[in-house]
Amino acid sequence: MMYKLNKKLSATIAMASLLALSACSNQEAATNSDEVITLRFSHFMTLNDSMNKEAFEPWARQVEEDSNGRIKVEIYPSATLSKPDVTYDAAAKGTIDIGVQPHGYTSGRFPVSQIAELPGVSESGEQLSCVLHTLYDDGVISNEYADTHLLFMMGSGPHGIHTVDTPIRTPADLKGMRIRRTSSVAADMLESVGAVTVGMPASDTYTSLQRGVIDGVSLPWQPIQAFRLDELVNSHTYIPFYNAAFVVTMNKDKYESLPDDLKKVIDDNSGAQMGIKASQIFDRVNAEVRQAAVDKGDTMVEIPDPLNDPAWKAPLEAGMQKYLSSVNVEGVDTQEVYEKAKAAGAACKV
Repeated sequence: MMYKLNKKLSATIAMASLLALSACSNQEAATNSDEVITLRFSHFMTLNDSMNKEAFEPWARQVEEDSNGRIKVEIYPSATLSKPDVTYDAAAKGTIDIGVQPHGYTSGRFPVSQIAELPGVSESGEQLSCVLHTLYDDGVISNEYADTHLLFMMGSGPHGIHTVDTPIRTPADLKGMRIRRTSSVAADMLESVGAVTVGMPASDTYTSLQRGVIDGVSLPWQPIQAFRLDELVNSHTYIPFYNAAFVVTMNKDKYESLPDDLKKVIDDNSGAQMGIKASQIFDRVNAEVRQAAVDKGDTMVEIPDPLNDPAWKAPLEAGMQKYLSSVNVEGVDTQEVYEKAKAAGAACKV
């Protein structure tokens, strides 16, 4: 009889212990669910840049709202948290949690992805974003982002050539001119037509133009206004010889440390849909800034199809082949990747 009572008592004690442990576990889970996780988001654009105001800040607010305040996104613009050319690596190493970087700011870091920036692939930021996500989803370029958790990729829209007092109508007009370029891809294109290329962040171009260090810039329209270059340049050549890509990515360990429901919040606000949405902002502002230059009376030159233009075709194709030949990634047929990029471009055409 005593044995049975002891057995019942032991069972009661065990049940009480389990309930206590369960209560503690539930309390701990509740505490963890109430914990606010801060994500540090770094980019080189200014606080008032249209991309910051219309893409990055709304993205941060949406993530905070969807997480019921359990995620807080702190945005650090103007390269205050990471330098423009090492932001991707800073995200990979965990110095920052989320970062935005043009692919071309670190030469050789995304050589296969940058094939999509070549002429003949896209004519808008939206189209390039679609191309990049298509190539990523198909496994063509995904290896280049394996050390981070990719959020989305954007296209800036075709780069033009913007100069002070010197209209660019033919390759001969560029001979010897010092032109700021975004990347090695753009450099190969510009050098093929005789320009002297100078690499520097967009944030340094104003003073360089002002001091005569450079004669012009290769940029889409949006940063011409964002970095106040419209105060200095007055001649613009629209020639879609290059379209810059941007990667927005997250530290992999930080992402993996999130509970599943918060991972879903990040995932639901990422991917091709977000990349295209952000790129549409680039495209809209590009059109607005271009119109402002027309209204100001700036000189406008249009070369909409340079690969079929007698003056531009041969040098640009030479520049393309130079870049494709320079990409030395094991197992990658660069010509095949270029053809896949063009096919994606046709499928993604807006």
